[in-house]
This record gives sequence, C-alpha cells and structure tokens, in this order.
Amino acid sequence: MKRSISHLHPSLAIEQAPAEVFLNFEDFLSNTETRVHSHPWGQVQLISGGILEVEAQDTRFLAPPHLAIWVPAGVMHKSFNRRPLEYCSINMASALTTSFPSNTSLIKVTPIIAAIIDDFRQRKISIAQSAADQRLMQVMLDQLAIQPTQHHFLPSSDHKYLAPILRAMELNPVDSTSLKQWANHVHTTERTLARYCHDELGMSFTEWRLRLRYLHSMELLRHGHAVKEVALTLGYQQASPFITMFKKYSGMTPEQYKHRLL
Repeated sequence: MKRSISHLHPSLAIEQAPAEVFLNFEDFLSNTETRVHSHPWGQVQLISGGILEVEAQDTRFLAPPHLAIWVPAGVMHKSFNRRPLEYCSINMASALTTSFPSNTSLIKVTPIIAAIIDDFRQRKISIAQSAADQRLMQVMLDQLAIQPTQHHFLPSSDHKYLAPILRAMELNPVDSTSLKQWANHVHTTERTLARYCHDELGMSFTEWRLRLRYLHSMELLRHGHAVKEVALTLGYQQASPFITMFKKYSGMTPEQYKHRLL
C-alpha cells in the first residue's frame, strides 16, 4: 500500500540504556516513519488511538491498540503510522527478555498492562524509582511475558493473484466483492484463490476481510462516527453483529473503545 510520508522521525538519541527497564512516551504525527534501526535491548511497542505498522525481519506487522509489537534485541526495524497516535516503547535489557519470543511477534495487551502504562504516562514515569513503581513495572513485564503471541494480525502477500486483491481491499475496506468475483478478476478459480489465502495468509479470505474492516472501524470510531453508522458503513444490517465482531478482536465493545479514546 502506497505511503504518504510527511515526517521522518529522528533516531532515539540513546546509545546506552539508562536502566534495565525504561519507557519512552511520544506523540507521533500522521504519516510519520522512523529510520531503519536496531537496539541492544528488547523492545515492546504499544500505541493508542491508531494503528502502528512495523517492518522487521522481512515481515510487516500491523498493531491495533489491543496488540503490542515485540522486537528482540538487535533486530533491524522501522515503523510507520498513517494517523496521529500516542506511542510507548518498553525497553528491556536482554537478560530480562528470556521469556519473550526469539522473533518479532505480536503480544496481546490486557487491561492490566494498558492501565499500568496509562498510569506511568500520566505521571511521566520513564524509569521506576520508588519501590511501588518497581513493583508495578515488574507486574507489567510479567503480564507481557505470559500473554499469547501471534505472528500476524493482517498478513500480506506478494503472490501474483493475492497482492492486487489485498492492495485494492486495503484502499477500500468496505468493498463487498466476493471471493468468486475476485477470482474471475485475476483469472483463476474461487477454489484456487481460497487455497492461496490459506497457504499465503494463514487464514480464510473472509477472516482477512473481517480483520481489515475491524481496523477500518477503529479509524471511523476515532473520528467520532456513531457505532450504528460504522456498522452500516461496513455492510452490516444492524449494529449487534458489528459489536460482536469488534469485541472478538479488541476484547471491548466499540463504545468502550470510544470511551478509552476520550
């Protein structure tokens, strides 16, 4: 998907970690890209209010607010965001990351993790100094280490049949073109295209499109659209099935998500 890059984020001017665990809070403007870089420490990246896109180990990772991106020490990576967002990185000495995956992964963000990070953000705590904050920091790390991980939320593919379809759908998430119609468009069969989806994406065409629409719905909600309006925009006849879909991925209702944004 073509990017419109307006801001190139400067490198984080930290050559040596100030502590075994330190947080970095930033507000990213829309269309901001970071330079390709790596860290001698492990890093968990979380956001609120938008979607973070990270490229690492030849893979694109998309992280909505309910997922964090884990980048192991030494892994070259860069990030991009299309919309403004609040960003937080949790940086950990390698000795503290033995329970984390060896490869870049997506980690579920639970309400406990989100609450601790919000608390640190509000109090402008980057390094835990007090015994109480050190305990909070440890709880946060313990919670992150035990959460289920996944390699993709919205995988991509360079396959000659799939690539143009995925690109078109990302440009228009509410497109209702069926798998059979797409198959005709790229001159193959519906069965063949369904097999490529499972082989290349690790999920069905329907699941991939649901995830894309979930990401799009967050943008619509973030811009103040009512839940029912978003449901109708996505092609639902009523709000309840949209609410069920949204909660399946985020763990909260659309109204709860809007409340968190406020």
